[in-house]
Amino acid sequence: MTDLAAKPPVRHLLGLSGGKDSSALAIYMRDRVPEMEYFFADTGAELPETLEFIDLLQDYLGKPIVRLNSARSFDYYLKFHKNYLPSPKQRWCTFNLKLLPFEEFVGNDKVISYVAIRADEPDRAGYISSKRNIRTRFPFKEDGLTKDDIQDILESAGLGMPRYYEWRSRSGCYFCFFQRREEWAGLKQYHPDLYERAKAYEKADEETGKVYTWNQSGTLDELVERAEKAEPVSLKNKPSRKLIDRFGNSEDDEDHGCILCSL
Repeated sequence: MTDLAAKPPVRHLLGLSGGKDSSALAIYMRDRVPEMEYFFADTGAELPETLEFIDLLQDYLGKPIVRLNSARSFDYYLKFHKNYLPSPKQRWCTFNLKLLPFEEFVGNDKVISYVAIRADEPDRAGYISSKRNIRTRFPFKEDGLTKDDIQDILESAGLGMPRYYEWRSRSGCYFCFFQRREEWAGLKQYHPDLYERAKAYEKADEETGKVYTWNQSGTLDELVERAEKAEPVSLKNKPSRKLIDRFGNSEDDEDHGCILCSL
């Protein structure tokens, strides 16, 4: 006998990063697609502000946000990759900690995946799965919504912007290699314990003298020192302007961040 309580013919999925765009899309689609399933790929290296915002969003949506976790940790994959830290050219962290958990969550079900790329991001393609059972939609593009609309949606819902935007331009792991020096300085100021953890991953090869760091421009301490010299007021005290405002839309360029982390 056929199980009438089985999964629906098509699942509607919306992935959340803890960033402004995906959060606004969840709010925007809540009543438009009541059967929507929300998920968050938790890498185990998320900022406290990100996890806090996901909890707030879950309360607003009135339904669970499924937490997806990789079967193995970042440290496991780091060892697998011979202790080479991830980089813009080697984004193994995104693949193993974000994409694989998502595709395992989908399985072989027919899925419509909703992605929060805006109408004012014409050159951004986003992550499109190669699996034939996953179809992608971009509601903000379809309806002509831009960055100002996204901020209005968050404010109208009473959530506002995630708190990390005070010193950071995107969501993602606390040690994300795409961070600017100002953001590393912000991590040191707001989360000194996480900054020290990120520093601990930096290694020097005793034989060659080569230092493996998160950024080719130098060690974290060197980057932070340059940032503090460049902007002593905004880094030693409360930032005078949010990084997301100071850098405009550049944090939304997919060349400057992992698509599943920065939406």
